[in-house]
Amino acid sequence: MVSIDEMFTFCKRKGFVFPNSEIYGGLAGFFDYGPLGVELNNNIKQSWWKSFVQDRDDVVGIDGCIITNQKVWEASGHVEGFEDVLVECKKCHERFRADLLVEDVLGIQADGLKAPAIDKLIADNDIRCTKCKGGLDKASRFNLMFQTQVGPKPTNESVAYLRPETAQLIFTDFKAVTDVSRLKLPFGVAQVGKAFRNEISPRNFLFRCREFEQMEIEYFIRPKQACPFVKSVEMYKVLVYSADMQENKKEPEQMSMKDALARKIIKNDWHAYWLAACHKWFVDLGVNPENLRARQHKKDELAHYSTDCWDLEYNFPFGWKEIEGIADRSDFDLQQHAKHSKKDMSVFDEETKQKVVPHVVAEPSLGVGRSFLVFMYDAYTYDKDRENIVLKLNPRLAPVNVAVLPLLSNKPELLKKSQELYDSIKCCFKCVYDKSGSIGKRYARNDEIGTPYCVTIDFDFLENDDVTIRDRDTTDQKRVKIDDLRNVLFQLLTGIVKFKDLK
Repeated sequence: MVSIDEMFTFCKRKGFVFPNSEIYGGLAGFFDYGPLGVELNNNIKQSWWKSFVQDRDDVVGIDGCIITNQKVWEASGHVEGFEDVLVECKKCHERFRADLLVEDVLGIQADGLKAPAIDKLIADNDIRCTKCKGGLDKASRFNLMFQTQVGPKPTNESVAYLRPETAQLIFTDFKAVTDVSRLKLPFGVAQVGKAFRNEISPRNFLFRCREFEQMEIEYFIRPKQACPFVKSVEMYKVLVYSADMQENKKEPEQMSMKDALARKIIKNDWHAYWLAACHKWFVDLGVNPENLRARQHKKDELAHYSTDCWDLEYNFPFGWKEIEGIADRSDFDLQQHAKHSKKDMSVFDEETKQKVVPHVVAEPSLGVGRSFLVFMYDAYTYDKDRENIVLKLNPRLAPVNVAVLPLLSNKPELLKKSQELYDSIKCCFKCVYDKSGSIGKRYARNDEIGTPYCVTIDFDFLENDDVTIRDRDTTDQKRVKIDDLRNVLFQLLTGIVKFKDLK
């Protein structure tokens, strides 16, 4: 597996991701997606939205504002407590996010530790500034929210915040959504959108940024409502790393959801269902399940309102790290907004014939950028025979579906037919037309950006009215009649047929 720095270099070189405002020296924690990156990003978001919203009858979506009334964040607790612990070097004044510094130096899990515990670890282990080896000041709290002003005159009322998460917009719009959507418990509300956190130490490329996108669902049930979907995932297996395993230095264990529930490792059937569904989404899009695990939060990591929380983690070159959190938020958020807004957040439950304030039994929340990294890492392959990088992205995610290539770039009749073919299929697929360089170099160029299929027009086309389709992963080639080409490409790209099964 290549390092995160090598992945950044590759993404920049091929036009997936650029450092933001690089001509002015850049800005730490901010990145722009290039021509290929924006296509991959959009495909990730569209696949997630189709799987978890459009293909379900129990989930609807919203798209909330980035800037909202400051009272939203007072009610949610973000103004008071959305913080990380910061330490500063006494000598060079470099600032560090304290838990990450401790994790880097000691190799232990430090997420969620408070300032006194951090100070003790730093003192006991003589942890010093990694830049100049100077001593560190006492740990302090640092609020991560970006503050701004709304309107021409700064006043207390004009203070607003760039949202640090997408979840609160779902809670504040909860009643509006239920009033118009005719949803009945259990149901979910989903959102994809930007979030902003003033990270102390942005790091590891897209993994920890100050501006990022989230894909998130708040799934509402009446208290103690059973999960009707759990049977569909009972036999689905996941690498499980429970709180007990972590505390007792045990290895993670592969187990089915049925097993995890029976052993009370996973406490409720909703968590089992959503863990399996989220894990399966990544695997169905080509991620090696050996690189994924479900890690349970230990007691000192849990929010005060949460009874259980699991992270889906990926084995990056810098260690196992969270890519998706699935938290039980109880009725905390709706109750907080009911209290602060003086508005009723209850809904009528058809089954019990009573009004209830729903509980969020699961909050699947993942970052688009982190998902981007997962798919890039699992696809990135160096092919020794080709002496070239091959990006084996799932065709549903690939930024380019089809490359149309004339066999020779100096034959007008081939160029004319290739251009005509490109014009005829680009309305159906994301295509590129490439006539520059040898056919081998053009194949290699497309392998490197993840194009699953190349369609080559040669002289046989002029006589037989057929073309060659080349498969990216195997380099195998098959002849297809031009009249069948659209249908064949559609079936290949959607997974209806495999390339090896083409006749």
